[in-house]
Amino acid sequence: MAKTLLFKSYKILLTTVIFLCCLPLLAQDSGEEEKPKLEIGGALRFNYNLSSWKDGQKKRGGDFGYDMFRINAKGSYKDLFLNVEYRLYSDSFGGGFLKQGWVGYKFNEQDQIQIGLTQVPFGLQQYNSHNWFFNLTYYVGLEDDHDMGIKYIHDSETIQYQFAFFKNAEELNFGSNSEVSPSRYSYDIAGRNKEVNQVNGKFIYKFGSTKNHQIGTSLQYGGIYNIDTEEMGNHHGFAFHYEYTDDKWNVKAQGAIIDHNPATPDTVNDNVLKFAAYGAPYEVAAKFNMYTLAVSRNVPVEIGPISNLQFYNDFGYMDKAEDSFEDSYMNVTGVLITAGKIYTYIDYAAGYNHSWLGGDFIDDFSVGNPDAKWEARFNINIGYYF
Repeated sequence: MAKTLLFKSYKILLTTVIFLCCLPLLAQDSGEEEKPKLEIGGALRFNYNLSSWKDGQKKRGGDFGYDMFRINAKGSYKDLFLNVEYRLYSDSFGGGFLKQGWVGYKFNEQDQIQIGLTQVPFGLQQYNSHNWFFNLTYYVGLEDDHDMGIKYIHDSETIQYQFAFFKNAEELNFGSNSEVSPSRYSYDIAGRNKEVNQVNGKFIYKFGSTKNHQIGTSLQYGGIYNIDTEEMGNHHGFAFHYEYTDDKWNVKAQGAIIDHNPATPDTVNDNVLKFAAYGAPYEVAAKFNMYTLAVSRNVPVEIGPISNLQFYNDFGYMDKAEDSFEDSYMNVTGVLITAGKIYTYIDYAAGYNHSWLGGDFIDDFSVGNPDAKWEARFNINIGYYF
């Protein structure tokens, strides 16, 4: 299986190289000369938080400080285009790293191809949530995930489908036995295992008088290379998702089945994997089902510079396959305040066996703690987007 997977991946890579070499020919146009276009944007964000499990912070009345600064660049020339986003966090949150960065080619208004660090077509996109924290899917690499590869997108009035091949996750260390760097935006497999040669397929059907209902499925399959055994395991996932959108309401619902089978040494527990992002790793159960439901309601207002209030509740449940593992939960209730280019998230985020919400940041998403309590964080994130 591993040899077959590698052989197929090399064929895809060869096809990709040939295609890229032909892009300049495809981009030739006999019409009027176009000039390259470039747009620069970004954001500066600050954060206040008060956490139920931090006694010192509660005595201080919470903490307020720097969150993130980012730069975005979008460029185009004829049918070629690019999209880049670089983020700067504090050193304790991983420092600076590329969130996404890819070049693309538009065949027409409905079809395009992207190559580079591009979003993995799995589940609801771009986000499976409305709040600043995202949903539980994000913390196990299933929401707003970006990997290194090539992706084809067809998006018409009634259907959308995407096919992708990812050689690996963001790779910063190119040694033969180098572990994945935790300085990254997306959660990926880390430690002594690496994601390699992943294929994805996603299909969405749009219906309703204004095509405001979307129902779809997502599939992915890939290899897990173990540095110690030098053998290839595998992982696969399936998701079923639905989204409804109108001027006021948005509803997102998703169910996913995830299965990792790493080729670990006999002395290592293969029911647990390490995942990493924002400068630190933690454990995640190798097999689980995940269910999420997110609902939001827009309320247009005229309160000084404030033009809209978006109220929401996002819920996630991680059902771990191992009977001895304790399941994980997450629920975020909040409001997004829009005032010109300033967006403010006010969230009350609660978690049970959740590494970012009161957990030990070691095994909350894997073994878990049967004596864990629900913990909560009141959070205000203020961002100026330009």
